[in-house]
Amino acid sequence: MFSSHVTKYFEVAAMDTITPGIHLISSATIVSAGEMFELGFYQPANSVNYYVAIMYKNILEDRVVWIANRDYPVTASAFFCIGKDGNLAIRQGRIIYMVTDLNLTNANVSATLLDSGNLVLRDENSSILWQSFDYPSHTFLPGMKLGYDTMIGKTWSYVSWRSSNDPSPGNFTFQLDPGKEKRLVILNGDQIYWRSIRPWGDDSSFFEFPPEARMNMYNFTFVSESDAAYLTYTLYRNDIISRFTLDATGQLRQVLWLENEWSLLNSQPRQPCDVYAYCGANSSCSNVSSPFCSCLPGFEPSSAELWSNGDFKEGCNRKNDLQCGMEGPGTTEDGFHEISNVKLPRNQLPLEVQSIGECRSTCLNNCSCSGFSYTDQNCSIWSGDLINLQQLPADGISGTTFYLRLSTSDLGTNRSTNNIRRAIIVSVTISMTVFGSALFIWQVKKKREDRKGERYLFSLFLSPLSYRQDLLTFDITMSPARSEKKPAKQRRQVEHEKEVEIPLFSFSSVSAATDNFSFSNKLGEGGFGPVYKGKLLKGEEVAVKRLSRKSRQGWDELKNEAMLIAKLQHKNLVKLLGCCIEGDENILIYEYLPNKSLDSFLFGTNAIFVLPWETRVRIIEGIAQGLLYLHQYSRVQIIHRDLKASNVLLDKDMNPKISDFGMARIFGGTEQRATNRIVGTYGYMAPEYALEGVFSVKSDVFSFGVLLLEILSGKKNTGLYLTNSLNLIGYAWDLWTSNKPLELMDIDLQDKCCPNAATRYINTALLCVEDRASNRPTMSNVFMMLNNELAILPSPVRPAFSNVRSGLESSQSIPEISQNKLTVSVVVPR
Repeated sequence: MFSSHVTKYFEVAAMDTITPGIHLISSATIVSAGEMFELGFYQPANSVNYYVAIMYKNILEDRVVWIANRDYPVTASAFFCIGKDGNLAIRQGRIIYMVTDLNLTNANVSATLLDSGNLVLRDENSSILWQSFDYPSHTFLPGMKLGYDTMIGKTWSYVSWRSSNDPSPGNFTFQLDPGKEKRLVILNGDQIYWRSIRPWGDDSSFFEFPPEARMNMYNFTFVSESDAAYLTYTLYRNDIISRFTLDATGQLRQVLWLENEWSLLNSQPRQPCDVYAYCGANSSCSNVSSPFCSCLPGFEPSSAELWSNGDFKEGCNRKNDLQCGMEGPGTTEDGFHEISNVKLPRNQLPLEVQSIGECRSTCLNNCSCSGFSYTDQNCSIWSGDLINLQQLPADGISGTTFYLRLSTSDLGTNRSTNNIRRAIIVSVTISMTVFGSALFIWQVKKKREDRKGERYLFSLFLSPLSYRQDLLTFDITMSPARSEKKPAKQRRQVEHEKEVEIPLFSFSSVSAATDNFSFSNKLGEGGFGPVYKGKLLKGEEVAVKRLSRKSRQGWDELKNEAMLIAKLQHKNLVKLLGCCIEGDENILIYEYLPNKSLDSFLFGTNAIFVLPWETRVRIIEGIAQGLLYLHQYSRVQIIHRDLKASNVLLDKDMNPKISDFGMARIFGGTEQRATNRIVGTYGYMAPEYALEGVFSVKSDVFSFGVLLLEILSGKKNTGLYLTNSLNLIGYAWDLWTSNKPLELMDIDLQDKCCPNAATRYINTALLCVEDRASNRPTMSNVFMMLNNELAILPSPVRPAFSNVRSGLESSQSIPEISQNKLTVSVVVPR
């Protein structure tokens, strides 16, 4: 991949060009000829990530204009270079991130940073082969384009950062609407967030600038042809610095560098209160007050320091938690505070009710409801944080009344009574906890089989005062399985704060939903016990997992699963709706997934159709996302320890959801742990775990690699194959080393899959099942390998459990494999 001549590592580079053999390390830069821009590694504040970026040379504030690897951050050990094939690349250890993907006949090229901020890759004749201006980030510089050209297959659009310190692609996109009117639009996901009032034309004003600004500063040009339409601009004056940026809130800002700071000339949406989440959550924004933002009644700033400095993005938290779900002696019902003349928050849920009283009751009976409105006999309620509530001027006539849900203590009434009631609540709770604890200890000492004390304490932990709900009337859509509320002020110093809030259902309602656990509703049975389908009054369906009464191990796993999964929330993890712990019954209630488990499609004898290639890709990527969330992005790091095809459920659209967290463990740090109790499924277990009881996040990576091979081949890992191999892993390795990896694919897919992608997936799977845990990639690296066609993957070494032959060494050399022009380069690990 890289040139064989002497490599030069540059720490300080007073040049504007990179040539083959030059490696730009994280502390080095190249500088444009006029010292306007520099290219080097950018590290966001409070982050360990590095990005190859183009930045203003002499401006320190908001200086980044372009990033090469937005979707894949690297570490300080990475370097930027031109590879042997003439492509720009970022190399970090065994991973190579391809910035360009050109098929060049002559690799004698160079990359030059221009004073316009454009990085251009040229051949020996100075012809431009590639330029960064054709691949914008979030900044629209003079000379760049906004639009499209179908003749050359180019689209120029701009994507916001995820946050002010995270340059990965965000939610907002600035582009030219390809319709006849050629309007400028900002999209929030797939929805139009802002659109220019008038279509573009020669007499249009981009931002309706003051005439003197348009005349003296900006020269806009709009090109409209049959196959192309784009907007570009230049500056009349060379002594000014100006640009457009799409920030993380979705606001398009036109700024000018003036007196050592960026001055805002114009923006769209123009008013601060029209910007998404400008004031953060649970706040009110007013375009006629100063400051624009204020916390809603009953709330206070999440960060007083940031708030006082005019930074409102962290929003506000409740001063006191709602009492919903804590009903009992001495407690009072939550109430509502009326806020008049407002523009309602985003993301409301409309409901069909008959009166404002019914609308109020619906919100009050739903613990996640934070407020409601009732206008012209139309009821809407809001769940969770309130975003973009706007207080309109007092003389406005277009406002609506919003009813904000608050605890009684924040409504300004009966404060002394409430203090007494709170004292009673604390006393009752302590008394009940002490009583339950004593009961539990007594029962353990007596070694009785009935564990009512433990189960009672657990039910208290899940739901205060064991308040049981009716499953039949439970609203699945409005009651999340876990609470994302931030703690109230009075509980912030309590280290053991209860984070889990899971609805407890009465056994009678669960029995009624399943028709008394009838055989016709039985979905299956596992080590935990039988699983039934339940039906609610509104027609919604749930899955009911009933613990076998004889299973002590099942009770431990039920507790573990309820504790862990309630902390998690991701589209690729099964959703826990609640529990039933009553008498001898121990039951978990989940969302119902009609397509059952993945193994029934891969290995089931009753499968009525073969999974298409596109569906398998979606399933693979979904599982990878769910596992990446568990390892890296959830509130606590989780190791699943039992990832397999039967523990991946499929919804109606065949989207995967990882299930069964009974064996999962919370994990901290990067070190391995050991256990005397080895649990899981042989065939999916990593060797260090199966043989020594040592587990880490790399144990899950191994299981994912096995599962990936099964999805691609449609074969079980524990099957027998026409080779010397023990299992599917060995069979895949034999095919890989024989230069025939695509023969692993399910026979019904061999003519329908994408050969390049299939080979990349097999390569990734074999990296995941390597014998040494330290050699396996992390899930973040796995996700990049699966989704980035430009990445050059390392070549795998002999995987674990791959064969029974003794004469082969684990460091066997691997041939270069080529399938349909795809080459997997061998990169020797350091």
